[in-house]
Amino acid sequence: QVLLVESGGRLVQTGDSLRLSCTASGGTFSKYFIGWFRQTPGNEREFVGVISRSGEMTRYADFLAGRFRMYRDKRKKTVYLQMNSLKFEDTAVYYCAATEQPWKEDSEQYNYWGQGTQVTVSS
Repeated sequence: QVLLVESGGRLVQTGDSLRLSCTASGGTFSKYFIGWFRQTPGNEREFVGVISRSGEMTRYADFLAGRFRMYRDKRKKTVYLQMNSLKFEDTAVYYCAATEQPWKEDSEQYNYWGQGTQVTVSS
């Protein structure tokens, strides 16, 4: 079992950049693909991206158009989500999650979740 904790969410302006962190403990970090999802009130969790166990490969939601990037620090057991050119519609609670299954975009395929971190983008 792995415990995930997100951090880094805050209020920013349109066009700003922000980096979120997802730090793991209590498990074998290298076993898991790590995904990022986001959720707004009344909506389902939306896939943002996923990174491979090695950190060498990533996959992102099409709507991001290259604005976000994930990378993995094995020594720190942390996955980062670098968000650039933020838009008002990026406002959401961002969650990281872990799964042993490769390249899943369905939140139901993830077994472990963090508590979420709020990102608010003001227009």
